[in-house]
Amino acid sequence: MIGAVPALLALAFLVTALLYASVGFGGGSTYAALLAISGLDYRLLPMVALACNIVVVAGGTVRFARAGVTPWRGAVVMTALAAPAALLGGLTPIGEASFMALLGASLVLTAATMLIPVDGQGDGQPTRFARFMPVAAAPLGYLAGLVGIGGGIFLAPLLHLARWKDARAIAATASIFILVNSMFGLVGQLLKQGPGAFGGAVGAALPLLIAVAIGGQIGSLMAVKVLPKRWIRWLTAALVLVVGVRLLAWG
Repeated sequence: MIGAVPALLALAFLVTALLYASVGFGGGSTYAALLAISGLDYRLLPMVALACNIVVVAGGTVRFARAGVTPWRGAVVMTALAAPAALLGGLTPIGEASFMALLGASLVLTAATMLIPVDGQGDGQPTRFARFMPVAAAPLGYLAGLVGIGGGIFLAPLLHLARWKDARAIAATASIFILVNSMFGLVGQLLKQGPGAFGGAVGAALPLLIAVAIGGQIGSLMAVKVLPKRWIRWLTAALVLVVGVRLLAWG
């Protein structure tokens, strides 16, 4: 159980949601890391992180769909391949040391992917690698369910590098990818840990869900107007890298 949620932790969740939403992601891995540092039982981390992910990306997914920028065929194919793997990842037992090492490594990789330049990479013809993008979906889905992330933050840079679609279409694809993977991963975690554990974790973490809802809305609607998107990506990458290295050092 989390117990009383410190105001500083709720603020950290709000800021994380704001930064991630401003660049089209959910922030699941960082939520899990913050909870690990706060001392929450590692078995509950993915459930809380995935629930926060769903809150953050749901609004963005709807907005992309209403704007007509979601490339439904490609997005549905990749998400359909990833979702069962996310469920399997959620069901997979994992020890604390392995979980922390995998979470820390995923954070370091997250930071690296956020530093990959994306401006203009959606212009021009897709590369020959674009057709192979669905191959990455299943392993990213499995990782999503296992450690409590959405996987979109790894998928999006690959899509940009392959010039799969334009930047808005890729952001829309990452959003729905994160949303569905988080739902399936959460179901897997719930089946593994039991509904009682889920109810206790999310009930105690309700202030965190409220914080990410507020941060996610601010991030998607306002943050990109205050700072250049490139600066936001760099700042987010730096924060994620620090937390990831700290978790790996603990291991």
